[in-house]
Amino acid sequence: MIQDREWNSAEFELSRMRSGQWYDANFDPELLSRRQKADELCFAFNQCSPADQDGRQRLLRELIPELGENVTVLTPLYADYGSFTSIGSGSFLNHGCYLMDGGGIAIGRECYIGPFCGFYTATHAFDPEERAQGLEKAEKITLEERVWLGASVSVLPGVTIGTGAVIGAGSVVTRDIPPMTVAAGNPCRILRRVTEQDRVNLKTLNLKTGENDVK
Repeated sequence: MIQDREWNSAEFELSRMRSGQWYDANFDPELLSRRQKADELCFAFNQCSPADQDGRQRLLRELIPELGENVTVLTPLYADYGSFTSIGSGSFLNHGCYLMDGGGIAIGRECYIGPFCGFYTATHAFDPEERAQGLEKAEKITLEERVWLGASVSVLPGVTIGTGAVIGAGSVVTRDIPPMTVAAGNPCRILRRVTEQDRVNLKTLNLKTGENDVK
């Protein structure tokens, strides 16, 4: 445990975590209690029958109070705290999403999150002795509106992904991605802009039958 600190309140380490300072992640009773509560809610949500939509929504809103309307989250879901994540209306999180949200995770409206994506706000001390004491720091992750992450994307601490951006499957996003761009790779790099040529011409589609009206 980290030694020789001034304890200003019962939530001393919590306030340090939320303000982006180094904090005690491994031994602080308040943070351990909050993570245990999140574990219990994730377990209950993941075990809840898909047919029990009311029960699933109740558990999800208890885990993530800042939840917009018409949000779909598929199981399993994992979160360190849950209460430090916000998800905008109309967003979709596929199976296996992990929210390491000590630093805060803000997911905008109408975002599509592919299966097995991870949001990692925390970083550890590089020095092994300090790391063993539980030293950790957390930086907020932000997804603006209508972002699409492919499967198995990892988003690292402090990253902002701009409105309308598309991130290719398997990418590791280490820095900010501008709006309306396509990016992929490890580390994730900008490939091109999203343009008018990427549009599906809905006027030529018969969405009721799935047939193309153009002969």
